[in-house]
Amino acid sequence: MIFGRTETRRSNPRANEEIASGGYTLAMTGVNMDDLYREVIIEHYKNPSYRGKLDPHDISFADNNPLCGDHIQIDLRVDADGKVADARFDGHGCAISQASADLLIESIIGKPLDEVKQLNKQDVLDLLGIDLGPVRLKCALLSLKVLKAGVYGLGEASDELVE
Repeated sequence: MIFGRTETRRSNPRANEEIASGGYTLAMTGVNMDDLYREVIIEHYKNPSYRGKLDPHDISFADNNPLCGDHIQIDLRVDADGKVADARFDGHGCAISQASADLLIESIIGKPLDEVKQLNKQDVLDLLGIDLGPVRLKCALLSLKVLKAGVYGLGEASDELVE
């Protein structure tokens, strides 16, 4: 089982190499890193830490991916210093869209809104840790699109928000 994020490493010449990241350690036994990231995605999909709604909230926005039916709503609570004090997501969809939302929410708590506004497609892809095709890319970026539309106070989300 994985107990935290790991650094991306594509090859492991030595079995049982320990990879330390963020205070967590993982003993490797010839496992492909893509497989480990897929396991992290499944874990965040099945057991999301930040699923739910905030009431009251300062910012809330929801949108759909019309191609596959994914739906994400993100609620933020912002403190007096303009930092994200708490955040939650709700919705339904594929493992990629839901895990991406959970990982994204985890990454923004405590950050100033100005920093949240600067997040981009590569930041989300780095959180997921795997390569995605064009269809799955839209799933992965839905939460970023929703988040940015909310923090910018837009009435409608567009794909330009995630570039």
